Amino acid sequence: MIPGAPSRTAISAATHRAAHQLLDGGCIFADRLALRILNAEPAEILASASAEPARGAIRLFIACRHRVAEDAVARAVADGVRQVVVLGAGLDTSAYRSVHGDDVIWFEVDYPATQAWKQRRLREAGIAVPGWLRFASIDFETETLGARLAAAGFDALAPSIFIWLGVVPYLTEAAIFATLEYIGGLPGGSEVVFDYADPPANWPAELRPMLDARAARVAAMGEAWISFFEPAPLAERLRGLGFVEIRDFLSGPIIAEYLPEFAVTERARGGHILWARSG
Repeated sequence: MIPGAPSRTAISAATHRAAHQLLDGGCIFADRLALRILNAEPAEILASASAEPARGAIRLFIACRHRVAEDAVARAVADGVRQVVVLGAGLDTSAYRSVHGDDVIWFEVDYPATQAWKQRRLREAGIAVPGWLRFASIDFETETLGARLAAAGFDALAPSIFIWLGVVPYLTEAAIFATLEYIGGLPGGSEVVFDYADPPANWPAELRPMLDARAARVAAMGEAWISFFEPAPLAERLRGLGFVEIRDFLSGPIIAEYLPEFAVTERARGGHILWARSG
């Protein structure tokens, strides 16, 4: 992050979400507010996507991670969870599209400059902040998540679900596992959905050019990728933090699950979407 500036990758992720609505008809993940919060014309989004068609797989992966997250929220709410926390919310619109009623409280946690910028975007787009939403600003590298959430009214004794998309690769391992330790240790029980990537050296050869280009792009934005994980050791560490159930979805197969015509080779490495529940 550039001190005092909003996240530039938040714009990129939101643009991919908007492009998914236009190019794919939102077939994986529907977001009726994606264009509005960007304040962008459809032609602008389409031109950007058409200029780099190779990034289509990234667009679909981003759609999948939101689909997995929103499906997990729906299941959690059906099971009685009434607190949803969106970590590193960026321009995420989940809380503003919630169909779960005003007894489900949402929390958006983000870097102060990004959060202030988003609130301006919401006002400019005419998107009302629902009564069930609370804001909590944080720098994951220097501040404690528990303290920031408590100040916003979060109840650590009540069950909760955390959504943490497009953030983990940009943080140090210390910050990542401090956050996961807090989530896994909540006395009320918790779930978390986040995405991560295998170490670059382990990616299939056909995916390396895409990965290298993406890494160079975000580094140029001042938000370089820092952390990568091997699935098995990551799952072991999560169990040590109190998570008793873990599901890890690899990018190619999860895209094909929602979009059968998507061509998938035998890819054992790449981007991952992980769901975990504490005991």
